[in-house]
Amino acid sequence: MAKEGVEKAEETEQMIEKEAGKEPAEGGGGDGSHRLGDAQEMRAVVLAGFGGLNKLRLSRKAMPEPQDGELKIRVKACGLNFIDLMVRQGNIDNPPKTPLVPGFECSGIVEALGDSVKGYEIGDRVMAFVNYNAWAEVVCTPVEFVYKIPDDMSFSEAAAFPMNFVTAYVMLFEVANLREGMSVLVHSAGGGVGQAVAQLCSTVPNVTVFGTASTFKHEAIKDSVTHLFDRNADYVQEVKRISAEGVDIVLDCLCGDNTGKGLSLLKPLGTYILYGSSNMVTGETKSFFSFAKSWWQVEKVNPIKLFEENKVIAGFSLLNLLFKQGRAGLIRRVVEKLIGLYNQKKIKPVVDSLWALEEVKEAMQRIHDRGNIGKLILDVEKTPTPLMANDSTETSEAGEEEEDHEGDSENKERMPFIQ
Repeated sequence: MAKEGVEKAEETEQMIEKEAGKEPAEGGGGDGSHRLGDAQEMRAVVLAGFGGLNKLRLSRKAMPEPQDGELKIRVKACGLNFIDLMVRQGNIDNPPKTPLVPGFECSGIVEALGDSVKGYEIGDRVMAFVNYNAWAEVVCTPVEFVYKIPDDMSFSEAAAFPMNFVTAYVMLFEVANLREGMSVLVHSAGGGVGQAVAQLCSTVPNVTVFGTASTFKHEAIKDSVTHLFDRNADYVQEVKRISAEGVDIVLDCLCGDNTGKGLSLLKPLGTYILYGSSNMVTGETKSFFSFAKSWWQVEKVNPIKLFEENKVIAGFSLLNLLFKQGRAGLIRRVVEKLIGLYNQKKIKPVVDSLWALEEVKEAMQRIHDRGNIGKLILDVEKTPTPLMANDSTETSEAGEEEEDHEGDSENKERMPFIQ
């Protein structure tokens, strides 16, 4: 073990030297200015203010150093989630002040340890939750949010793992108590969480999975669910045609009128779980009309009716559970179970595409268009295409660079990099 630790440390030192010594021409943008000679600075995606894609900039920031109980991670890959899109729009409760670095999950190599950190060594390959700041070359985060990754798990897979699989596992097994012979309805079955739900359901015998997704995704995901419906179809009637009683579990990331539909499909003792509200996102910026419409369409819950019909309604926010409600211990136990399933080849993250930090606008547009199957990943070491490099703009930390016009993104070709 000591020899292995030395080898990992040497590997990390070599990587740091390589990063610090790269010529500017090897950087991200067209002029190579993103690669900085100063080892105390790093590249990071900065959200200058809430709004459209034009609020995102690749900037130079001071490199953080670990505080007591924290690890410093040289980031290899970051996950991009729908919640990041809602953060960009300011479409969340109590949004933080801008400018800020978005992102809640990443993977990489431990570069330094803060005081009192135990159980990790420099050179360890890890994945981590971060309370913002993940979309950068270096992050620091408390040790309770960091997990070692299997040797055969790639960094892109590791960045696709925490948010999606932990969310799916907690909802299915901790909240809804999934068991043999039950049935599950999951919306956005082609997304990262949807695919994680489908894989975890396959680990329990005789579980029937109903899924909704855009028609163009059906061919790619048809083998992961039992019954697949178009997201715009009358899925309530389709489900009842197959299962007259309905389903045992409904996992809803849409909200709006889907809340009432989901509750209507529950069997007695069934559980409806709301874990998102993507129906509130229609345009590139926050829309009061979309928010009001979604709120108005939400089924008004009557506790007496729930009592009479023997139905359970619940909500789940992984980020709140971790960062506001102090359940890091529970999440660590869940991650350990999930890594066990990964090692048994029973689950595997589905990566839709890899994007350079300079391509964050295009990546975010892809998830806004619901074009992804699985997870979008920001690959910190990836070089962007010339088209996207020319469109990227590097700014100072404050983001003083002149903003693009709101509609400019519609006139640029987007080139997803499908893995």
